[in-house]
Amino acid sequence: MAPRVLVVDDDPSIRQALTHALADSVDVRVAMSAEEALGALAATAPDVILSDVRMPGMDGLELLRIVRERVPGVDVVLMSAFDDMPTVVASMREGATDFVAKPLDLHDLRRVIGRIVEDRRVRDRARVAGEDGVSEFRLEGLVGRDPKMIATYKLVGQAASIRTNVLIRGESGTGKELIARAIHYNSPDAGEPFVALNCTALPSTLLESELFGHVRGAFTGAMQSRRGRFDLAGRGTIFLDEIGDTSAEFQAKLLRVLQEREYYPVGAERPERTEARVIAATHRNLEEMIARGEFRADLYYRLRVVEIVVPPLRERAGDIPALAHHLLHVTSTRLHRQVPILSDAALGILVHYEWPGNVRELENCLTHALVVVRGDVVRPEHIVLASIAGSPSDGKLPSLDDIERDHVERVMAMTGGRKTEAARTLGVSRPRLDRLLAKFGLS
Repeated sequence: MAPRVLVVDDDPSIRQALTHALADSVDVRVAMSAEEALGALAATAPDVILSDVRMPGMDGLELLRIVRERVPGVDVVLMSAFDDMPTVVASMREGATDFVAKPLDLHDLRRVIGRIVEDRRVRDRARVAGEDGVSEFRLEGLVGRDPKMIATYKLVGQAASIRTNVLIRGESGTGKELIARAIHYNSPDAGEPFVALNCTALPSTLLESELFGHVRGAFTGAMQSRRGRFDLAGRGTIFLDEIGDTSAEFQAKLLRVLQEREYYPVGAERPERTEARVIAATHRNLEEMIARGEFRADLYYRLRVVEIVVPPLRERAGDIPALAHHLLHVTSTRLHRQVPILSDAALGILVHYEWPGNVRELENCLTHALVVVRGDVVRPEHIVLASIAGSPSDGKLPSLDDIERDHVERVMAMTGGRKTEAARTLGVSRPRLDRLLAKFGLS
């Protein structure tokens, strides 16, 4: 059955023009006022209401409010010649799916309606499947079914069961701290503190005081004694992120803590005992640093009792759908937003991107999508990637033609070469798409 669109406008010429423009793709019904539209809701059962804002009697904004209360599943698009900012803001605040300005661009309007209809299909498929995209993949905050991640989960379980030092390795953004927290909160000491410190966040002179504390008068400005992170951790866990960036002097003092289970607060004459477990993480190649004399071999072996290597996201692309749904759910909850549905086209972009920033970049990308999305479906235009043509680390910025060609090629691949669908995704006409394909030699 074709989707139903109810056009509401007091101008008969507008009703006629819109009926003619949309009739080839949807079942169009019309109403000459908001009151008539409300009276016809039950009979017409529209999927989308396309309504003017300025009408005699009840206006479009009031119609929107009532529709939201009575039939919240209906998408409402408002149109008005008064395309001033207050009207647009009021429309979106009241829950309009979109807003279009008069005089209408019929091609653009068809694209908007087509996008909304496709979004409804996506929502319907998700409802039928009964999937929320989250619960199936949740495992103490760790998400993924790639064999490399399964191996990681096993090591997390083994490390959690015994109080031993752990070294977590992986590229920036892979989630090393998440792994550390999973170890701690699945251990018998989960009730004890988890204390994290990024070793690059402080100069080496302050890092020692931050971890070990100091006594009053130990240095200029030390007006009173202060407990260090090791003291605060008790029998819990100290997480030292980016341990490979620490100085040789600090490495020597940390080694003593691991060997003797004691440390000296800065300026103290007597040592303090610690029972905290140390989990360290780094993105650096410690073996090469040891060979260059930049990292102590004895500290390396003390830390590396259990080693966990977190794979980069590009090596487990099969986990991206699960991760994307999980992160959308988590981020939506944090932002107090309804969890949107990720369209197949948007998901295709995520799966085919290499993610040089790993999970952190994916999370940032989805957070941006949540901020800009209209309605409840994330589409390709909501996905903004840091790099499309070439890696940001290759030192060469892509040209606009490079970016445009790569995006067109990507969309054509995702749509299986179906030009009509590709043009709709790109937001261009078929002739424009044909010209792009010819320009880039993709036809």
